[in-house]
Amino acid sequence: MEHRDEEHSCCYGESHVVDPQETATKPGQWTCPMDPEIISDKPGDCPKCGMALEQVPRVSGVTQYTCPMHPEVIEDAPGDCPKCGMPLEPMDASADDAHAQEEIRSLSRKFWIGLILTSPVFLLAMGGMIPALGLAEIIPKSVSKWIELILTTPVVLWAGGIFFIKGWRSIVNRSPNMFTLIMIGVGAAYLFSTAAVFFPELFPASFRKGGEVGLYFEAAAVITVLVLLGQLLEARARSQTGQAIQALMNLAAKTAHRLRDGEEEEVPIDQLHAGDLLRVRPGEKVPLDGFITEGKSNVDESIITGEPVPVSKGKGDSVIGATVNQTGSFIMKAEKVGGETLLSQIVHMVSEAQRSRAPIQKLADKIAGYFVPAVLAIAVLTFVIWSIWGPTPAMAYGLVNAVAVLIIACPCALGLATPMSIMVGVGRAAEAGILIKNAEAIETAEKVDTLLTDKTGTLTAGKPSLTSKLAVDGFEIDDILAQAAALEKSSEHPLACAIFDAAKDSGLVIPEAKDFQSITGGGVSGTINDHLIRVGKKGFLEDEGVKLPDSLETEAARLQSEAQTVVWISSDDQAVGIIGISDPIKESSPDAIKTLHGLGIRVIMATGDNIHTAEAVGKALGIDDVRAGLSPADKIQIVKDLKAQGAIVAMAGDGINDAPALAEAQVGVAMGTGTDVAIESAAITLVKGDIQGIVNAICLSRAVMKNIRQNLFFAFAYNALGIPIAAGLLYPFFGMLLSPMIAGAAMSVSSLSVILNALRLNKNK
Repeated sequence: MEHRDEEHSCCYGESHVVDPQETATKPGQWTCPMDPEIISDKPGDCPKCGMALEQVPRVSGVTQYTCPMHPEVIEDAPGDCPKCGMPLEPMDASADDAHAQEEIRSLSRKFWIGLILTSPVFLLAMGGMIPALGLAEIIPKSVSKWIELILTTPVVLWAGGIFFIKGWRSIVNRSPNMFTLIMIGVGAAYLFSTAAVFFPELFPASFRKGGEVGLYFEAAAVITVLVLLGQLLEARARSQTGQAIQALMNLAAKTAHRLRDGEEEEVPIDQLHAGDLLRVRPGEKVPLDGFITEGKSNVDESIITGEPVPVSKGKGDSVIGATVNQTGSFIMKAEKVGGETLLSQIVHMVSEAQRSRAPIQKLADKIAGYFVPAVLAIAVLTFVIWSIWGPTPAMAYGLVNAVAVLIIACPCALGLATPMSIMVGVGRAAEAGILIKNAEAIETAEKVDTLLTDKTGTLTAGKPSLTSKLAVDGFEIDDILAQAAALEKSSEHPLACAIFDAAKDSGLVIPEAKDFQSITGGGVSGTINDHLIRVGKKGFLEDEGVKLPDSLETEAARLQSEAQTVVWISSDDQAVGIIGISDPIKESSPDAIKTLHGLGIRVIMATGDNIHTAEAVGKALGIDDVRAGLSPADKIQIVKDLKAQGAIVAMAGDGINDAPALAEAQVGVAMGTGTDVAIESAAITLVKGDIQGIVNAICLSRAVMKNIRQNLFFAFAYNALGIPIAAGLLYPFFGMLLSPMIAGAAMSVSSLSVILNALRLNKNK
């Protein structure tokens, strides 16, 4: 669409295209416009000229691929990561996953063919160990060794060829990984056995039994099949981590009923433009983001907010694309299309967060950098020790145990521990209406001990309404309210809107006002029926010489103590009434504050509202500390002071005035109902804009970090236990050795256990 192309160009700045083949930079990196050789993985300033680094634009129209374990690896085509050998995944969440499905089909085909060919190899190898089978008498060793060679060769070289390619690439790129160990282990067993078949005379007599050299074709074949099984199960499990995104994408409507020139036509979603009028019937999905121009209904927004209760919508109310219209029919005006819609932004944010790296990942990366070389050294040492001091044939024992060490020490589980938990956790959060910008926010949110929260729109509904009205003797309250509405109807201030809406809902006749004036920070005035009417703050009326009856002052103080904002109305030089306006506390706020206290989190309210209203709300909710009458600078200073005291601060807000504090806090939490600048400044966005979402976000972060630690424990404990056993540590005491086949099975199980443990987060409530 032409409209979206223009927006796309705007989003990515200049129109020039960065060709990844001609520059060292990649999308997701930052470079200096003055010194292009300066490349960084993070935003900042150029160390040479001091200019702000600019993000490298993404090539328009090209789906790029990245590694879930190494997000800095970005390629223009699907393939394998040059560092760890894992299949690259599309960066665009909406990209077709045909390549991933083809990978699953290919692995499945190789596994089943490999299994069929490996089964007779395994039986032939075990025939001599299980006399009851009688295979040794039926097929002599001189014949069976050739059968084993013929059947094992396609298993190792065809079905397992991908492991040799990835292993060789890891050596070329100097990034040893799990495939390095598999290539060396399986390759050693296969080459040793092949050489023993063709050139048995080259082996010493100690290697022979009954004139034949011991073969390990079954180890090479079985390990290959087991690793293929592990890769297949892993690929299928990885595809499940993206189900949250796919589920969100599938929710979008495919067509819409557009109204044009009095005619209604059904058109595909991608043909709609901002400003189009659309009819939405009961049971249909809302096509795009916009607002209702005619009609009313109840809309199920649970897919976006996680709340099951339908929301009543009428003229002027906003509606979100992909939500479900339930009862009535309405006409809406489209405001956002394509990538601008909330659903598209959610999909993009979730996809970005799933690829981000938590700081704890640095520990796993650092260990993995030393792990593979250490394993290779242990394997060589195992071979040498067994070859010198092992039983006859010593070198054969040395080879088998060295191969077992290489196979069981596969670091795949270690590498998967953090990314899998992050991917599943971020997707689960999105389903609950919690949008997480990056993995670091998850790790930091777990440690939060202080929550600094705004009042309006966070603890309260953010939509003031008239709750009290009082007139002095001799004046009718409805007349006073109508006069106030006449002056306030032109204002967009929330309090003015509350007064006008109350008068309109009461069916009052609103008179015409003349000589309208607005006094900034005070109120408004005008002439109605030859009387000078003033509406505003108490101080505004006092400055104008208006007399304030003691009875009204007493009632005004009472309303303020009940968290109501008082608006004064005067006629000529006498105050004739007051209006109490309150922003009701959200139903979920009391329980949320109680739960936060139960989690050991101190709650501080930081608001620009007056101290009386703020303290009333704070007392009703049991908030630990109330700070009122604050400016944006005051809020950010509070965050800095708390951080200086050692607190881990989360800041929750929804307005432009909250943006600086959101950016300064260790974890910024923006209400999705708030301003764009607040959302951009925050690490976590709550789609519904409810403080209960903060509770959910913190609980989820704790669950994710607990899951990561469990995965790291599984990986470390597995290797700490498995490597010594594979090296033969138990042999002097119990006569036990670990077969390379068992090592291969254990390696696959360890990786699978990490993935399955991460998938448990999908059940987190």
